[in-house]
Amino acid sequence: MANKNDKEKKEAPVEPTNAKVKNAEQPKFPKLFGLAMLLGPFVWLAPASNVRNTLLPQYFSQIDPSGKIAAIALMASVSSIVAAVANILFGGLSDITRTRWGKRKPWILGGTIVESGLICVVANLHDIWAIVVIWGFVAAAENAVAAAMVAQEADRIAPRWRGTISTLYGIGYTAIQVVTMIAAQFLGNPKMGMYVMAAIGFVMGIIHVLFAHEGSNLDEPREKFSFKSLWLHFSLPTKGARDYWYAVAGKLMMVMGGTIATAYMLYILTDYMHLGQQSAGKTLSEISLINLVFGVVFTAISGPVADKMGRLKAPVALSTLLIGIAQFFPFFDNKPWTILTYAVLAAIGNGVYNAVDGALNLAVLPNAETSGKDMGFINLANTLSQISGTVVASLIVTYLGGYKAIFPASFVIELIGAILIFRIKSVK
Repeated sequence: MANKNDKEKKEAPVEPTNAKVKNAEQPKFPKLFGLAMLLGPFVWLAPASNVRNTLLPQYFSQIDPSGKIAAIALMASVSSIVAAVANILFGGLSDITRTRWGKRKPWILGGTIVESGLICVVANLHDIWAIVVIWGFVAAAENAVAAAMVAQEADRIAPRWRGTISTLYGIGYTAIQVVTMIAAQFLGNPKMGMYVMAAIGFVMGIIHVLFAHEGSNLDEPREKFSFKSLWLHFSLPTKGARDYWYAVAGKLMMVMGGTIATAYMLYILTDYMHLGQQSAGKTLSEISLINLVFGVVFTAISGPVADKMGRLKAPVALSTLLIGIAQFFPFFDNKPWTILTYAVLAAIGNGVYNAVDGALNLAVLPNAETSGKDMGFINLANTLSQISGTVVASLIVTYLGGYKAIFPASFVIELIGAILIFRIKSVK
């Protein structure tokens, strides 16, 4: 009898200690919340990234053709500084927020309104410095939404459903390519395109908070102000955080490597592959369609497979490496077919990554009580790497061999990211 009990105990799944909601407390999958997270990336990432990576490069080409690369790098530099502060600040503030609408909803909805409104302001500016300054505030609002949104998973989802929620969020992350395809249609009128992006973010923000249906948290204990509590909610996590920081660093490298190749995609098509504006717009749409189809399919497949196999680390690391390998095609030939081949391989890699990475991040959180702040650091790696990747790409193009040099640099960065993820010990 003792041996049988020992065997059953050994085979029972180990529930993470950082879970606020236990498996027994959430026997059924929260469908509406899952739908809310599926739409989540459309709220903050779709508007900001498509304005930043597609419409503003075209707008800068119209305002100052000779200074367009420097303008994008300047905007990215300012945004990266803002993102570094905003993710931690708003993640920590949402942790300690107590309202009748909950702790995350006010920051998600408020940030969405500010982000959408300021994108409309940018659409009416004609001075690069003014655009850069206002975009800094857009970046702050974008990261406020992102930090609060991803923290909801730690607040409200039991470990048994984390993989599924991560998959849905990953599908949404990939499906924003639909918005990229829309943005590409406005290269001839980037101002109108910015209005459309702002409207998409605003509408999706309202839908998200309605579906997420976060209730009052006024009954949660309020922490008394002290330097200890201040340090807890706004400092770098250190205790039991080894694997957490490997996950953060791995994400930073993975997204940076991908961003280096995509931040100047319009210019790669026009200046490296010598396509006209119409052909470049068509190719951008084809890349978006590839990202959408392959990304969604492999995201949908990878999450359940990873859950069934009980593996999170290996899929994340190997998909990061695949994205790096994809860079070799446009490096060896500057023909459009190579960028489309790159897009297929990168879409597969991103699909697998987006499906599993969220569950990996939740598994390495060091403290359930500071999940907003800690997820803020992880999301900071995501946002900061997108912005810093733009700066790195600018330096490579300007000083290290032009657009062709982007691709081997991206491979090296992705390889480092894969190695860092493989260093995680507490997750299979």
